[in-house]
Amino acid sequence: MRILSWNINGIRTIPQYHPWNTFKSCEGILSEIGADIICFQEMKSSRAALPRDVALPGPFDSFFSFPASKAGYSGVAVYTDSRKFLPLKAEEGLSGKLQPKPSLSSDERVSPSYPAAHHIDAFPDESSDVPSSFDVLDAEGRALVVDFGLFVLINVYCPNETSDARLSFKMNYHLMLQERVRKLVEEEHREVIVLGDMNICATPLDHPEGHLASYAATFYDHPARAWFQTWLDPNGPMIDVVRTFWPERKGLFTCWNTKLSARETNYGTRVDYILVTRGLLPWVAHGDIQPSVKGSDHCPIYIDLHDEIVSESGAMITLRDAMKQESKEREPPRIAAKFWEEFSGKQTVLSSFFGKRGSVKREASSSSLQPSSKAPTDRTSSELPSPIPSSTPPILPPSSSPPQPPQEQNYHAAAPQPPSKSPLKASSSRPSTSTAKRKPSEISAPASKKKKKASSGQATIAAFFSKPVASKPPQVIDIDDDDTAPTGAGPSISASRAAGPTLTQVDADYRLACSLAAAQDATSILSQGELDCSAPPSSQTQSRSAWSSLFAPLQPPKCTVHDEPARLYTVNKQGPNKGKTFFLCSRPVGPGYDKGKNERLREEVDPRYRCNYFKWASEVKREALQKSSSS
Repeated sequence: MRILSWNINGIRTIPQYHPWNTFKSCEGILSEIGADIICFQEMKSSRAALPRDVALPGPFDSFFSFPASKAGYSGVAVYTDSRKFLPLKAEEGLSGKLQPKPSLSSDERVSPSYPAAHHIDAFPDESSDVPSSFDVLDAEGRALVVDFGLFVLINVYCPNETSDARLSFKMNYHLMLQERVRKLVEEEHREVIVLGDMNICATPLDHPEGHLASYAATFYDHPARAWFQTWLDPNGPMIDVVRTFWPERKGLFTCWNTKLSARETNYGTRVDYILVTRGLLPWVAHGDIQPSVKGSDHCPIYIDLHDEIVSESGAMITLRDAMKQESKEREPPRIAAKFWEEFSGKQTVLSSFFGKRGSVKREASSSSLQPSSKAPTDRTSSELPSPIPSSTPPILPPSSSPPQPPQEQNYHAAAPQPPSKSPLKASSSRPSTSTAKRKPSEISAPASKKKKKASSGQATIAAFFSKPVASKPPQVIDIDDDDTAPTGAGPSISASRAAGPTLTQVDADYRLACSLAAAQDATSILSQGELDCSAPPSSQTQSRSAWSSLFAPLQPPKCTVHDEPARLYTVNKQGPNKGKTFFLCSRPVGPGYDKGKNERLREEVDPRYRCNYFKWASEVKREALQKSSSS
């Protein structure tokens, strides 16, 4: 049996990495992880925003704890493979105050009693105040407690010390966790596994600069590290089980600063742990980290448990029996996501209104409201019994060559009004009745196509002269160049010109627009050439060099220590410098990299890593302009 813990830095972050991006659902990701109990920290989601495949990933039972007010922050989850193991009880938080509706009964609760604020020696804040209850500490979705019979598993995401004001919150949360474990071990005589992101380095070996003398001397001065040392074996009840398998291993880090590319040089920290009470040590077969697994700024950690062990009396004990896994099927604890109203079918969610059933109803209702096929004005082309004859060629875009007089029936198919009202009627002869009367579909279909084409926008000058869609024929100006009909051609040619002058005019306007555009380009090129020729050669060269230097990409400077091109960065922190760019040494950070004379002793600087070179990009650009102007 494998138990795995991973700070995923957001449930939406994992699918951005390989191989997780090859899976279509959360079930595939959990199966690929390959653990029987999977504990996530920093879900960065909320119950309302949780995707269905994340809440109900196939055969995995899921349990979640989210912040009460701040969505997209913190959050923990526990997934158990129901085909192998099923938890007996589960609850949210450490204080016992976070309850579902209705509240858990005494039989459903993991513990009969819970820690209270007066049970601990609370850490004061900046105003010397201490918390009177654990309600605020337990309201950020940082813990899940799951009972597996053999042990009680506590998945935690402990607070980080982002500021001095957060130190008291961090310390009091640790003290609340310690008190909860004490009650389980001493009062209830249970074995406990505490795993997750503790946000503390246990020893100098768990810090990348712990080997430096100046750092190791003050390592335990931090109150969180001092507390952690008292809680871990041999001073306390909890055993750092992964470290027991690798007692002298250096670089056993689980978290890296991705903004500094610190993972390349393994310049990280070990802040993720699996802690067990002493009675579980015989069950633990192995423990390690998985630094090659990408998907977060943390890596997974795990322990493997034996399937069976031999007790001191010589009896064989299987893991399933020790975990009280009965053969008969039963349901998981009530706080599992499968019992949430939005997933159990008890609550109508908004997405159900957009499902297949709703679309079928809308289609049926819309079809019943459609008019009868006998009304020719509302009929579509698909409802008409006879399409336009195949002999009718499509209307093509205008070409640069003079157009030929089109066939008579083509104009009737495209004209929106009867041709008898054309302003350029050449003779009294009228087209035949068979060509003058067209079906409504033959009139409306081209017009609708033209509307769709016009909605795409007008990208060129010629597009302004495209054929308009109007209820009346446009006014047409006769152009002599288009009058190519031979004399004595007969009444049919005259009728053709009377019926369809619009397309001929569009061709003429299109050619005129193209010629104007070409002439304008030629004029601008000629004017530019005249300007260039009229300007002195020296001024041309200076102008060209000035413009080239102005728009040339900024060349990175070289750092003073390694004489290598620096790397450009951008300030993202709020303040007056937000958005500004600057250059730093391009080498990665590592143990002993130069933080500056005030933060790093000169004898502890390792020149293999980043030096303390810094320069604003505006200063580099100003120096480059001065250099180009002087030369």
